[in-house]
Amino acid sequence: MNLFELNQTYRDLEEREDLDPEVLADTLDSINDAREIKLDNIATWIDKNKATVKWATEKIQGLQEAKKYMINQNSKLQEYMTQVLDDAGIKQLLTKNHILRTRNYKAKVVVDNLDKLPDEFKKISTETKADKVQIFKILSAGQEVPGAHLKPNRGTVIK
Repeated sequence: MNLFELNQTYRDLEEREDLDPEVLADTLDSINDAREIKLDNIATWIDKNKATVKWATEKIQGLQEAKKYMINQNSKLQEYMTQVLDDAGIKQLLTKNHILRTRNYKAKVVVDNLDKLPDEFKKISTETKADKVQIFKILSAGQEVPGAHLKPNRGTVIK
């Protein structure tokens, strides 16, 4: 086998997706090549894989950022749409493409100041967090919790 054919053998292996670790090792063992050449080709393959992993990681990060941006944008658009309907006193609006209905969702617990919260409403792990489930129950019952309040959670259903 000439050098071109040997290099092509490694490239062909790179493109295969059906190689489990044992078959891959057996296939590499079957290549009749000098150790240095074989290991150099494997190192080149690893370099290519690392570059692909880096590219994929950056692509995933970019897609996650785009996803987060769109989720936040949709949230703001929902708030705006609900506010417009509420300001006009409209409970339901029929448009050319949608039926828009305002509705009340479960109120959100907003912790204004974690330091003012009584200890019984704090979850302590590596960092102190508010126990929003317990706070919600107390606030929903009409009692007060220093440092927290309920925020109405309205939205618009789009059909």
